[in-house]
Amino acid sequence: MINQKVEQAINNQIQIELYSSYLYLAMSVYSEGQNLKGFANWLRKQHLEEQGHAMKLVDYLVERGGTVKLQALEAPPVEFGNPVSVFEQVLKHEQHVTASIDKLYEIAIAEKDYASQIFLQWFISEQVEEEASATEILEKLKLIGDKNSGIFYFDKELAKR
Repeated sequence: MINQKVEQAINNQIQIELYSSYLYLAMSVYSEGQNLKGFANWLRKQHLEEQGHAMKLVDYLVERGGTVKLQALEAPPVEFGNPVSVFEQVLKHEQHVTASIDKLYEIAIAEKDYASQIFLQWFISEQVEEEASATEILEKLKLIGDKNSGIFYFDKELAKR
């Protein structure tokens, strides 16, 4: 049986991961409306990846005999600005998720839940990758600046994800 504090923290993380999925879907739809289909594709793949993260947490909680308590999700924004603004928001959000995973790991340590500590190491590594990916895209967008031809070329690159 899983520790109650860890269970609650995992339920909170499920909500965060599902909101992440919702946010990336909103960003994808917004990018599609801006005729940036490559950006939309990258963000839609991110949406699906975040759903997978939530399900990984759900499955773990069930496997440990915990209770999954789905929580309400806040509506994501509708407008996100230019591509630089979108990826500034992506990076900021991933940093928020990283902080949340770190807090969850700290709870597992405090509660001496060794199985959860091991399980959460995957999420810690994943967040390093998520932040690096968002940072790389953001830095490339900053280099491109206001050059529309560069944005459209990069859009084609992101479509390959």
